[in-house]
Amino acid sequence: MSAILLDGAATAAQIREELKPRVQRLREAGIVPHLSVVIIGDDPASHTYVRMKAKACRGIGIESQTYALPAETTQQEAEELIARLNADENVHGILIQHPVPKHLDEIRLLNCLSPDKDVDGISPASLGALVAGVAKFISCTPLGIVELLDRYRIPIEGQRAVVVGRSIILGKPLALLLLQRNATVTVCHTRTRDLPSVTREADILVAACGRAELITGDMIRPGAVVVDAGYNRVEGRSGDVGDVHFESASQVASYITPVPGGVGPMTIAMLLSNTVRAAEMRLESP
Repeated sequence: MSAILLDGAATAAQIREELKPRVQRLREAGIVPHLSVVIIGDDPASHTYVRMKAKACRGIGIESQTYALPAETTQQEAEELIARLNADENVHGILIQHPVPKHLDEIRLLNCLSPDKDVDGISPASLGALVAGVAKFISCTPLGIVELLDRYRIPIEGQRAVVVGRSIILGKPLALLLLQRNATVTVCHTRTRDLPSVTREADILVAACGRAELITGDMIRPGAVVVDAGYNRVEGRSGDVGDVHFESASQVASYITPVPGGVGPMTIAMLLSNTVRAAEMRLESP
């Protein structure tokens, strides 16, 4: 058996096309969707991601502005910038690029975000609202994973889902989303005892732990859906690799995401979707 690819790049392109008329309607109503991105420090990967996000915004008519702050930026300076963006009526979405320099308190920065503008959906307020089932915006990578499954008409309700990873930007919110969709969810991590015995129980297996090719074919139940949300650099190899050993896993799974071209494009597509929704909320507000 050879797995069917869950093509995140093609699906994200379709979503971007669907967003264009919504952006046009907003513009006709006098609202130009605007995303402000705050990046602190000089991490090359982060700057690459921010450029990709800005390009994606321009592609569908969203205005994007990047605030690149030096690594020595103080907590107060960063919080003051976020406060100004919160107060700016022309800004609909704010994203704080992760990670921030270690001397800064990232949770405090996220707590400064207005819930109406937290289009990345990872502030404590947004995550708490997700637990309660009332989130305005949901973390983009988990939301993108669920959207990808939906677009391929892969059932979630009643399925046994195993999420390997427990980060606040991916593993935990994804588990909550899958629970809301009536899956039975197990959350594992790299310290889980006898991890293979748990992953083999999954109908839907999501790898999001940041360990290159940790999940191999013999850890997967035949016919399972495998979503690889990992991006890892391996010394001596060109390009990124996921948390799943693609060659062995694709011979066992029914569906599988590639790396790259799977989850990554969906994350950006959901950021665009959340930003458009934030602008629409502004239009709908009295």
